[in-house]
Amino acid sequence: MPLPEGTIPVGIGLLVAGLASFAFLKVGKSALGGDEAFSPVLSLWFATFALAPGFFLPLEQELGRAISARRALGHGSRPVVRKVVVLGMALMALVTSVILVASPWVTHSYFDGDWVMLVALVIAFASYAPVHLARGVASGHGRFRAYAIVMGADGAVRVVLCVILAVVGIETVGPYGMAVALAPLAGFFYVGATGQLRTEDGPPATWQEVTPNLGWLLLGSVFAAGLVNAGPVAANLMAESSEKDLVTQFGYGVLLSRIPLFLFQAVQASLLPRLSRLAARNELAEFRTGFRKLMVIVLAVGAAGTVGAFLLGPFVIKKMYDADLSSRTLAMLAIGSAAYMVALALAQAVIALNGHALVGLGWGIGMVTFVLVTWLSSDDLFRRIEFGLVASSVGALIAFGLSLRFKLARGVVPTHGSIMEAMIDMPFES
Repeated sequence: MPLPEGTIPVGIGLLVAGLASFAFLKVGKSALGGDEAFSPVLSLWFATFALAPGFFLPLEQELGRAISARRALGHGSRPVVRKVVVLGMALMALVTSVILVASPWVTHSYFDGDWVMLVALVIAFASYAPVHLARGVASGHGRFRAYAIVMGADGAVRVVLCVILAVVGIETVGPYGMAVALAPLAGFFYVGATGQLRTEDGPPATWQEVTPNLGWLLLGSVFAAGLVNAGPVAANLMAESSEKDLVTQFGYGVLLSRIPLFLFQAVQASLLPRLSRLAARNELAEFRTGFRKLMVIVLAVGAAGTVGAFLLGPFVIKKMYDADLSSRTLAMLAIGSAAYMVALALAQAVIALNGHALVGLGWGIGMVTFVLVTWLSSDDLFRRIEFGLVASSVGALIAFGLSLRFKLARGVVPTHGSIMEAMIDMPFES
């Protein structure tokens, strides 16, 4: 079967973003002179991607769905965009207010008293609001090249800014934090300036048109994005000051363990629509067969990633970042990442079958599991987090598996809108 429209440009955008992420960490660490100096920037990185996709991805999903539905009717999308922009501004103001109220604790406990990093976090969070809205406009109109540019430019510009700072000789963390915060806007301004975000006027939009599943999508997205970044965030909050180097190296290990997850994200846009078309035609037997094959592939990739992390992980991470992590730690992180990948695939299928509430609850179960297991499982800082990451992803996986079985047993079929939301349900960034 031919690849669905947009698969190739979106895949290229994801590839650029992923490669740029590894390059940024390498250049930034070298420019700042080591793990301890680079630690605040890496902490900012994980905090940003725990917050921004979690809160703004649902707006992107609902905007893309609503625009696509209007296109099918021949109606202009500008009224819908205006409604979602208002929602985005309100959400941005609410979360920013919470960050500012908690700023003394966040700055002291998470950024070791560095207020510049807190300012960078606020700017970074605000920067991703227009970025996700632009992606929603692009996906809803089928402008996947623009979607890919917004996604890929974030990582590419971040690396360019980092290289410039290194060449100039900047050795303080503030400018590198601002590079993380401002880089997302480059792709947004480019596609906006070239007219790729243009919309047409149309019938007035109601709030119901743009928010039918927003609450459940928001709940699931916040928990899912938080969960995939929970390890480094928790390690940074619980570590002693003498362990900051180890926390930074642990963060490198988390990013390395995401390689299979990143590859899955790059190809999922071509997998889900095919399964959704089978379900839409009520060919549920074929859907089950296809989905079982997909699960075999995902499990094989996860197993290969785990074995590779155990055998080659210490060598690779030593060469890339001069970090010392054991085979056991890297294998545990890879197992957690593999389980999260399976959970994400199941969650996307459940969303396609209009199971938004079940997905929100499933990711909530995963987050509660992470907190409980991390709290109760061990006294060793990194071991308890490793256990928490594996257990939380497995908990979410089981919840989604049961939800998918329930939906299929009831003969639920997807709608065009639910397929759109599932296709762009990617609750983590590179």
